Order: sequence, then structure tokens, then C-alpha cells
Amino acid sequence: MRAVLDPNVIISALPAPTGSPAKVLRAGLDGVYEMVASSLLLAELERALASPKIRRRIPASDAAAAVGLIERQARVVDDPDEPPLVRSPDPGDDYLIALAAAARAVLVSGDRHLLGLDSTLPIHSPAAFLARLGEGA
Repeated sequence: MRAVLDPNVIISALPAPTGSPAKVLRAGLDGVYEMVASSLLLAELERALASPKIRRRIPASDAAAAVGLIERQARVVDDPDEPPLVRSPDPGDDYLIALAAAARAVLVSGDRHLLGLDSTLPIHSPAAFLARLGEGA
């Protein structure tokens, strides 16, 4: 199974190592599923981790290490040129939908805009994805 992790899942995993996002990230790093990333996803992750709000909880060195780990462990693919067939209420999330579709991957997100599309797309919360993996939350 392949999965695209919304940057919000990766960011949520860092300060809370026992939560569902951390378990999802760890399962990907352990090879339970194949993580898929792209340059847009990595850029959003870096940008979000550099924000002052997040920097108060996650030091710059930990943020850089996390981005590097995702770059090394995930299958980094080209960003799709085509827009997704289904659009998010938040246009900034459309690249994640397109990436997951192009990679034939599940999208794992904590974003309510994306999770609201779960009846038409394979989008799961971290806890639901863990249940699908049989890992439990």
C-alpha cells in the first residue's frame, strides 16, 4: 500500500511521539506502507516547520532532520501536471489530491476539508489509516 502524508500529519507527529500521526509516520519509516512525497509536499513541509508558531514547539534542527528523513525514506515522485478530478474546498490542498491519485496512494490527513472528501476519494485520518493497516491507534 502507498500513502501520501499531508504535511500536517508529519508536523503533528514530531512533538507527540505516541499519537496516531507519529504511529503513521513510524509505520511508513518501518516499511509497513510506502510513503510517497513530491517537491511541493516537501516545500510545504519545510515552510510550515519554519513558521514561528511551529518553531516554538519544534526546534530548527529537529525540523531539518524530519524533512531530510522524509526525503530519504519516501518515494519522491514528480508533482502531477494535471489538476485533480475532485477538488478540495481549500485549493491549496488540491496538489495533495492530485499527488495521491497519480501515485495510486491513500491520502492521510487531519485536515477537515480533505477528510470531508472521504466518500469520493481514499482519504483517511491518521487513526483510520492505522486501523486500515491493522496497527491500532
